[in-house]
Amino acid sequence: MCGILLCLGHAEGCATIGAKVIDRSRRIRHRGPDWSGHYTSGGNTICHERLAIVDPENGAQPLKNGDKSLILAVNGEIYNHKDLRKELKNPSKFQTDSDCEIIWHLYEEGGVENVCHRLNGIWAFVLLDEKKGTFLIGRDHCGIIPLYWGRDVDGALWIASEMKALHDVCKTFEDFPPGHYYDSTAGVVKKWYEPAWHDEKYMPTKPVDLVELREQLTASVKRQLMADVPYGVLLSGGLDSSLTSAIAMKLIKEENPDAVLHSFSIGLEGSPDLAAAQKVADVIGTEHHGYTFTIEEGLNAYRHVIYHLETYDTTTIRAATPMYLLSRKIASMGIKMVLSGEGADEIFGGYLYFHRCPGTTDMQSELVRKVKGLYKFDCLRANKSTSAWGVEARVPFLDKEFLDYAMNDIRPEDKMCGYKAEPANRVEKWALREAFKDGYLPDEVLWRQKEQFSDGVGYSWIDTIKAKAAERISDEQLANAKYRFPHNPPASKESYYIRETFESFYPEPSAAASVPGGPSVACSSSAAVLWDASFTKFADCSGRSVGVHASAYDDKHKEEAAAKGNVQVTSTEEAANTDLGFCKTIALKTTKLV
Repeated sequence: MCGILLCLGHAEGCATIGAKVIDRSRRIRHRGPDWSGHYTSGGNTICHERLAIVDPENGAQPLKNGDKSLILAVNGEIYNHKDLRKELKNPSKFQTDSDCEIIWHLYEEGGVENVCHRLNGIWAFVLLDEKKGTFLIGRDHCGIIPLYWGRDVDGALWIASEMKALHDVCKTFEDFPPGHYYDSTAGVVKKWYEPAWHDEKYMPTKPVDLVELREQLTASVKRQLMADVPYGVLLSGGLDSSLTSAIAMKLIKEENPDAVLHSFSIGLEGSPDLAAAQKVADVIGTEHHGYTFTIEEGLNAYRHVIYHLETYDTTTIRAATPMYLLSRKIASMGIKMVLSGEGADEIFGGYLYFHRCPGTTDMQSELVRKVKGLYKFDCLRANKSTSAWGVEARVPFLDKEFLDYAMNDIRPEDKMCGYKAEPANRVEKWALREAFKDGYLPDEVLWRQKEQFSDGVGYSWIDTIKAKAAERISDEQLANAKYRFPHNPPASKESYYIRETFESFYPEPSAAASVPGGPSVACSSSAAVLWDASFTKFADCSGRSVGVHASAYDDKHKEEAAAKGNVQVTSTEEAANTDLGFCKTIALKTTKLV
């Protein structure tokens, strides 16, 4: 993972703006601790903080073509770059083995419309065309890689991998929308990623083929093992991370029977995740590292996590804290890349609230809402909590080819679970479990109930956060939250504390607007809270808020929690008052490069 920061079209002199941007680039150096590069020409400055994973010796950025008319800065990985090289008319011009260099070659051969849709990977990039005085910005299909943009008071355009690099210099800023590109020649943001499942009227009808599902996911994991440095796998002991770990181990052993794959997990002493992860590691043969953290260590890291994550979403911060602590351990071992199981719950309906989904139409609609919103939640968490320590997280379930297969070609009937499934009370992610039931995982893990990461590290983690917030935030403060935080006012003391901390780092209105709001139960969208009457009375983001959880909150706990400020939903309008789609696109004029 890397970090990019650019300022384009500034009126100041070259030396002045260059120094200003380079100085700000230090704020994102944690993303790329291996090397810092920059390029300045006229009023345009590009900074790149590099985490070297592919071609570590020669892939330093910004990359330039032969006559230095095309200048490229990329954050991410292009998994199909070798295939794309073979398709070029003149492949001999490559200067490095970097996967990112393919971007300017595609542009050189076919222009703006020949780039984004051909890339399979996780990426955000900016390409300057010095001859034309134009530029191109692009972001991957799902927003796996973060990217922000905005304008300062003089109208200069700032683009950055993280908000912290531009929030206090831009008058307004926001996320660059996933699956889009911006062509300064036309001055418009254009959607390049338009799969069938993006259409709200589209309904998959093909029954799941378990063999095809297994082959598709295996191919995705294989693509994402591309690396020239030591890598490992995140292994929480849940189904998703266990599957990616087992597949990766199988593929690696096929290439080299003596190969070693390191796996990593974290939890409080005696947590369910640590025990399950060790069982998986023993079966699949990884060299496992299970770390125990204390509640005090988690609480001490809380402010740092909020700073790095750049969000005040409660579920995200709960889960990001142990992931942040684990990433530091991983980095200390010299591991630069890890595979993660993010995205499977959104694609296959894995959260426990899906047990109350009323039908296939609601199922498909909710899956689409959840996947489209990932860039604000799980993708953001996975990327920024690992990048805080110079580690790259890759997400095979969100591979563009696999995602399109799973969302376009598998009917929602095969993703249903609970009382409306056929047969009734089928376990969540049934198809995924069935596809890998032969020899991949121990049965107690393959069929383990969904445990959200913030729960699985140990139930006392969330309980303690709530208790500490209750000590810090008064009833009066919570009652008046809407006056202090008019946008997305916090509904619990825990959320209030997180929001208070967030705004100490990012006080701008654009920062608050970048985070979606609305009630949620066990990671649901706000629309899904209306599926069950019990959800509307007690909407908490823990998986234990759903009655099917083996350690579900009891009625007394729910009553006490509701009295202390948990969300209660009273209307359809309230439930729908959230933004899980793209943020409103910032109005950007075409910038003439100086």
